[in-house]
Amino acid sequence: MTTMRYKAGEIRHYNFTAQDKLFLDANIWLYLYGPPKPRSDWRPIYTSVFNRMVRAKSQIYIDVLVVSEFINAYARLKWRDASSYPNTFKTFRSSSDFKTVAEDIAADVKLVLNHCTRIESGFATLGMDNLLNGYATGDFDFNDQVITEICKNNGFTLITNDGDFKTQEIPILTANAKLL
Repeated sequence: MTTMRYKAGEIRHYNFTAQDKLFLDANIWLYLYGPPKPRSDWRPIYTSVFNRMVRAKSQIYIDVLVVSEFINAYARLKWRDASSYPNTFKTFRSSSDFKTVAEDIAADVKLVLNHCTRIESGFATLGMDNLLNGYATGDFDFNDQVITEICKNNGFTLITNDGDFKTQEIPILTANAKLL
């Protein structure tokens, strides 16, 4: 059986339609709804692209894995910005200052979910042996492998800025030259 290889497409030139079935990686949601990062040229690019997706009424999907990655990455970005908590992330998360951060994150997750259809990852049917064997090589991020399987199993195009997806055999749209 021959596996189909995909070359990632340049997202800035893609013509979105209502038939597109898109799965946005956590890094894209962070550019759209996460805390601003200094020197990030990606935020305006993906904001513009996202607005085109919404105008085209493209179908946008999400599962709990991406929500979890978004929440955890967002919280850690805020911790790194909080100079008064140099010790550990758990110290920050246990502080009274984290309450406001958690409220902001929860509000932003609700905004994300407003644009998406929620799906299940299919954990019960994932080929865990293959995923764990791939992970054991040290060459693959476990969550990235799960996202790849979600996209394969549902016919989704992945929207990501993560260069680690370069070898995955799924359709990808990105502005990241490392993937193109």
